[in-house]
Amino acid sequence: MRENRSTRRVGWAKRSVPTAATLFALLGFAASAQEFPTRPIRVIVGPGPDIVARLFGPKITEVLGQPVVIEARPGAGGVIAAQTVANAPADGYLLLQATASYTINTALQTTPLDLNRDFAPVALVSTIPFVLVVHPSVPAKTLAELIAYAKANPGKLNYASSGVGTPPHLAGELFKTMAGIDIVHVPFREANSALNSVVSGATQMGFVIASIAQAQIAGGTVRGLAVTSREASRLVPGVVPVAQAGLPGFEVIGWNGFVAPKGTPVVGRLNTALTAGLDDAALRARLTAAGYEPAEKNSPQQFAAFIAADTAKWVDLVARTRMKGK
Repeated sequence: MRENRSTRRVGWAKRSVPTAATLFALLGFAASAQEFPTRPIRVIVGPGPDIVARLFGPKITEVLGQPVVIEARPGAGGVIAAQTVANAPADGYLLLQATASYTINTALQTTPLDLNRDFAPVALVSTIPFVLVVHPSVPAKTLAELIAYAKANPGKLNYASSGVGTPPHLAGELFKTMAGIDIVHVPFREANSALNSVVSGATQMGFVIASIAQAQIAGGTVRGLAVTSREASRLVPGVVPVAQAGLPGFEVIGWNGFVAPKGTPVVGRLNTALTAGLDDAALRARLTAAGYEPAEKNSPQQFAAFIAADTAKWVDLVARTRMKGK
């Protein structure tokens, strides 16, 4: 009997080894998450400038204690940058600076990636509105007058944008659909060229980033009729929102946030670091000076809901207008 009991004890010990190994692995994983980060964090930037990532980099370093390296991966409308992050290990050491271009790309089906399905949203950090500007020769001083003029002159007004599938392009299509007017899209390669075409009168109107429109509005080279944010923006004081000037519910904003590879376990810690920046008055002031509206503090879940709503809006517009991507 003694031998049998001993045999049973040895057998129990052998069977318990895998369980102990699993336990140690789980403890090691938890310890690794608690120790995060132990090396530099990289931020990949695709479409758009990297100023937002550079402004938040020092705050991430301050909170998490590791340097932040910004890497530009332009090309393919952001697909290259997005795939780089989507295919990376889900360990929190690689982030993507996400923008409105990604939700538009999803709606236009120009990318196989989806920000919510294929990534872990971390935080929204800034937004930027656009301004509907017209050349001074256009006989409209209000949004209502512009809509009336467009209806009386179908197909005679051209609107400039920074390219097919960009937020200013979709802003124009949304305006066209909601106002029930016929205006013609004229795409340019980038935002300054689009604005210059309105300044010169080559095109009659366009949706232009608020930060670059303000100087031209102040100088009288274009007339600012309405801003595309739901509320008035301090970036273009005195310009009424489209939603309050005749098209209720109209809203188109550029935005910047950060996402990590799907399944990243330290999203909460990354969110804490980023939203600490939104609590920093000096950082908020630098964002405003750079032409961005600082976001309100938000959780990963709130950012995910924001991304879902933005995507759904563009999917609906693309379906209604049968718009095509590049």
